[in-house]
Order: sequence, then structure tokens, then C-alpha cells
Amino acid sequence: MLRQWAQTVEGLGFHLLMLSDHVAVTPDVAEQYPAPFYEPFTTLAWLAGITHRVRIGTTVLIVPYRHPLLVARMAANLDRLSGGRLVLGTGVGWARQEFAALGVPFERRGALTDEYLLAIRAAWEDEGDYGAGHIPFWIGGSSDAALRRAVRLGDAWHPLGVTLPWLREAVGRLGEIAREQGRPVPALAPRIALRFTDEPIYGDERLAGEGSADQIFDDLRELRALGAATVLLDPFSGDPEETRHPQRAWRALATVADRWNLNDDGGTWTTTTKERQ
Repeated sequence: MLRQWAQTVEGLGFHLLMLSDHVAVTPDVAEQYPAPFYEPFTTLAWLAGITHRVRIGTTVLIVPYRHPLLVARMAANLDRLSGGRLVLGTGVGWARQEFAALGVPFERRGALTDEYLLAIRAAWEDEGDYGAGHIPFWIGGSSDAALRRAVRLGDAWHPLGVTLPWLREAVGRLGEIAREQGRPVPALAPRIALRFTDEPIYGDERLAGEGSADQIFDDLRELRALGAATVLLDPFSGDPEETRHPQRAWRALATVADRWNLNDDGGTWTTTTKERQ
């Protein structure tokens, strides 16, 4: 199934295929993503070997789960072996039981993420085995702490599952934080839903990428107007069984590929899947 996902995504002309990250499938994780759930670095290495053009990445790697030098080494190796195709999306995590299973303090996950990201970047700047080209850091999260982290440490801000009214305000806040810190505003690379419905969905709570075809393509146009150079499309609706039957998701992606110029100068438009198959 993963092979078919990769070949479908690359064949449709999308630019990026990303996987999510869990190490220990504890009950809180299994409720959403039952086993088997494949580890992202090993899976991405395999996917890189069966694809040619599409970029690969994580949405998002939970930074506190692994020693930063291990992440730096694996990411640098994967980027080099894939021909510079890696995008490292990162986040602080949410699964308390998984943190406990790994012996990582949940309450310190934000501080650990900041510390580890700095260590990873420092390792990459070394001329030795850890050295890497410029692997993009995408910083996930929606809190003010995440926005500050994106400005301070990221190449792009990578919010997940957002509404457009919220995102409009958050983009303004991101700019304010960048001015306060005297830093450039990071690129915008949101992950949105991709769920076509027969009838329009109304209300401010509608997720970007959810609704009628007209609504979804209007969302893409607005995201481009907000400055998004890359948009990650997530067709997963929450039912783990659908990963075994991805035809609906592939039809949705084909609709986007058919109606949207994926090589448009206005941006790069991409897709995601979970590694649980």
C-alpha cells in the first residue's frame, strides 16, 4: 500500500510525500493510529528508493522522542542518499502515554524541542559525518510558543488542520513576532484537510480543505494569497480502516491534480499520508 501511495502521488505530479511519527503505539496513539505503524526514517528511506522526483518528509517528527545527534545523523544521511529530497517537519508531540513509555517528561516537551532543534542544526553545520546540506526545518504547532519557535528556528511554519479565519489572524501574529525578534517571517506551509463533500459546508469552524470542490479550490487560492508556497493535503478522515482502502483519497488527489496546475509559479502543492498501513 505504501508503494502504491508513493507511485500515485509522484505519478499525479505532486511534489512532496510526508509521514507522521510515533515510536510507541500506546493506547492513546492506537486509538487514532493502530499498529502496525511504521517508523518514519526507515520508511522514508525505503520510499526514497522507490521514487525518483518527489520530496519526502515528516509531518511531524516528534523532536523530544530521540536524541538530537541521532536525528541529525539519520536526517543528514537520508537527505544525502535521497539526493537532497528531505524536508524535516517537527513538533513537540501530544501523546502523554507515549512520552511516558519513552521516559521523556511530557511537561518539558517544548523546552526539549527548542534545545534539540538547536543541537541538530549545530551538528549539521559540522564538516564531519553529521554535515548536511540545507534540510528545511518546518515547525509545527499553533500556540504562541510554536509561532515564536518557527520564527527563531524554522524555515517554515507548518500549522496542522486549521480554519481560514484562524489562520488569517495567526499569520498576522507570526509577522508581529518576527518584527519583535528582528527576524524574517518564516515561510507558510500549512497542512490542511482534503475532504470533498457533495454540499458546501458553512460556518467559521469549517476546516480549510473541507467542503465542496468550489470551497476547496477557493481555500487553495486564499492560502496562496496568504503567502503559502507549499500546501500539504491530508485526505485522512480519521478512520484507520481507510488506510487499507485509499481509493477515495486517491480520487480526491486526482481531482486536485486535474484542476490545479501543480507546476504553477504561485506555489508548490503537495500531499501526505500516514505510514500506518
